[in-house]
Amino acid sequence: MNTYKIIEIKQSVFENNDKQAELLREKLKKDKTFLLNLMSSPGSGKTTTVLRTIEALKDELNIGVLEADIDSDVDASAVSKTGAKVIQLHTGGMCHLDAEMTRQGIEGLGTEELDLVILENVGNLVCPAEFDTGACKNAMILSVPEGDDKPLKYPLMFSIVDVLLINKIDAMGIFDFDIEAVKERAKKLNPNIKVIPISAKTGQGIKEWTDWLRNEVKNWNEN
Repeated sequence: MNTYKIIEIKQSVFENNDKQAELLREKLKKDKTFLLNLMSSPGSGKTTTVLRTIEALKDELNIGVLEADIDSDVDASAVSKTGAKVIQLHTGGMCHLDAEMTRQGIEGLGTEELDLVILENVGNLVCPAEFDTGACKNAMILSVPEGDDKPLKYPLMFSIVDVLLINKIDAMGIFDFDIEAVKERAKKLNPNIKVIPISAKTGQGIKEWTDWLRNEVKNWNEN
């Protein structure tokens, strides 16, 4: 007979996080602020994509950015040069943001005059997929050098995002990357996923991406 207790805490942790996420979405709805949760592996081009997004939408939308990293403020420094309001979030070693961490970031940023907040999540394809941040929509970036097998290796990430940006398509000729295979694998996991090939470096595909994002912000504020 066991002399110790077994406490299953994972479910309760997620349940509490989900409640906090819903409360945050309610606040964002009231403030008419759209929060985008952007996820990817390190080196996929998240920050460059954020910079391109700001450049394309800054004349139409008031934009804020939450930069999440285990340490450093390199990304926040780069974003600050665009004139967008930005806050760097240090996670203290944690590999993701949850709803409460995001709420603290939103509170520090302030949403009263912001139409769009982009949360650049911690770079990995595992932990961030498990936690609802309270975002209105989830997006992820898969870069061509990472390979076309990532939907097979990280199915949860692909199943919870609304849009998949396939970045660095300017390097398609260098790497053995089957873009049609990625689309097929992603849609098998998530039939409603929108797939947009882009090059954050050259600007290719950025218009389609920002058109989608602009429309989502509009729908969030009107409905």
